[in-house]
Amino acid sequence: MKITIAQLNPTIGDIPGNLRKLELAFLQAVKEQADLIVFSELFLTGYPPKDLLERTDFLQSVEKATDRLKWLTGKYPQTGILVGLPQKNYAKKGKPLYNAAVLYDQGQEIFSQAKTLLPSYDVFDEHRYFEPAPFNKVVKFKKEILGISICEDFWNIYPFCGLHKLYFKNPLQDLAAQGATILINLSASPFSLDKEKLRTDLIKKHIHQTGLKFIYVNQVGANDDLIFDGVSKFFNEKGELIYRAPAFQENIKTLDLSAPIVEHHPLPSKIEQVSQALVLGIKDYFAKTGFQKAVIGLSGGIDSALTAALAVKALGPQNVLGISMPTRYSSEGSVSDSQALAKNLGIKLKIIGIDHIFQQYIDVLAPDFKKRKSGLAHENLQARIRGNILMAYANRFGSLLLSTGNKSEMSVGYCTLYGDMNGGIAVLADVPKMMVYKLAKYLNQSQKLIPPAIITKAPSAELRAHQKDQDSLPPYKILDKIIYYYIDQNLDPDAIVKKGFDAQTVAKVIDLIKKNEYKRKQSPPGLKITYKAFGSGRRMPIAARY
Repeated sequence: MKITIAQLNPTIGDIPGNLRKLELAFLQAVKEQADLIVFSELFLTGYPPKDLLERTDFLQSVEKATDRLKWLTGKYPQTGILVGLPQKNYAKKGKPLYNAAVLYDQGQEIFSQAKTLLPSYDVFDEHRYFEPAPFNKVVKFKKEILGISICEDFWNIYPFCGLHKLYFKNPLQDLAAQGATILINLSASPFSLDKEKLRTDLIKKHIHQTGLKFIYVNQVGANDDLIFDGVSKFFNEKGELIYRAPAFQENIKTLDLSAPIVEHHPLPSKIEQVSQALVLGIKDYFAKTGFQKAVIGLSGGIDSALTAALAVKALGPQNVLGISMPTRYSSEGSVSDSQALAKNLGIKLKIIGIDHIFQQYIDVLAPDFKKRKSGLAHENLQARIRGNILMAYANRFGSLLLSTGNKSEMSVGYCTLYGDMNGGIAVLADVPKMMVYKLAKYLNQSQKLIPPAIITKAPSAELRAHQKDQDSLPPYKILDKIIYYYIDQNLDPDAIVKKGFDAQTVAKVIDLIKKNEYKRKQSPPGLKITYKAFGSGRRMPIAARY
């Protein structure tokens, strides 16, 4: 039997566009004499469709598209289609929809399997929309008996699934017990560091338990804050990896299960994965929202420099504008390093001095502020002036502003609302500061894009004289680790202190994280690359004491 893996990049809500992608892949599979082509979870709608699933017109569009799938398999009866889509629950109880994998063959829908395990942790909220499958069943298709599952259905082996056993069912064991000869999983599994190893270990464990071949088809591309890396794969019944699709790119591959040829696309290194994920995140966010050009405020610091370098890789230098906005507190390198960066990247740079605007603000506010020392309010004025100018350029020229703050800053609120937090997408919002340095050095390996002076200078917001980040914050090496243990690992303060950190420092960092929840609630969506990112996957109250 020949099965085609279709690792593709759907756009959420673009049912006609996703259907066109499906049809082109299907025709390729027909040409290669495949018996079946397999697409990813909810491919027809894109994942995650969220509250679009509550719109009647949207669901009607999905239903209309299924007529085309029947037509295609009727015209080319030698090749079936297995695709993820939302399907009505006709029972009189439960949620109105199933997250389903539907099999079309010879002009008919011949089989449907709903998703059994519906995740409701981190970025997932599937219980909001879907009813779990009432049962799991296999289907005979040509020479195989297919055991079909959807994404979370194979994330159920303790302790792989986390610290607690989340589910009482094991759908894949049910399918094996019913006589399946091959397991097929349709996924939309978002990228995070080290997740690919976990996926592979889980699949091998299922193969060890069932003794069955395993095909895994994952979505690729980025949707809002989520990035999908693909890396679809096929294992034989011995748990040997026969085929692995490339990461972060579309791929269509026809496999002959009776005589498979081993082909492994290499997995990128960790830092390369982060770079490719962020570039894909920027590229798809622009393409899927209709923007072409980016605006970035260049401070001469490493965060804005790295954001600009990634944007150039995603969009091309002709589509990136840098703006430098010095004040009386800006160092000479703030402008000169930005100029060197712009030259290296091949982007346009505008220099707009804002000190006169800053002074006007000071003069206007002087009657009420004169009895108080210049402090945080004056510092933030500069950031907000810059934010206004950047937004003005973005509005005037139909561009999208990229926010440049990193995860370390976002954690402790070392950022200004309506200032440097302005933007349509926060590229580095889930990238800790020390990883920012690693990424900059990685990008410089093949070509010197980011000037060395930017990488080696002490980080500074340059909003007051002689300011350095570490006047207000612990060293980033320490700060990043405390943030990791508190946010990603969910450890309490005492447990973090026991790992060798100063108790006062831990208390200060955690207090800052708590106090700045309101800022993060107003920040742009940030591209997710770690296990626990701010945004849709971390839901904390603002007006709370804990």
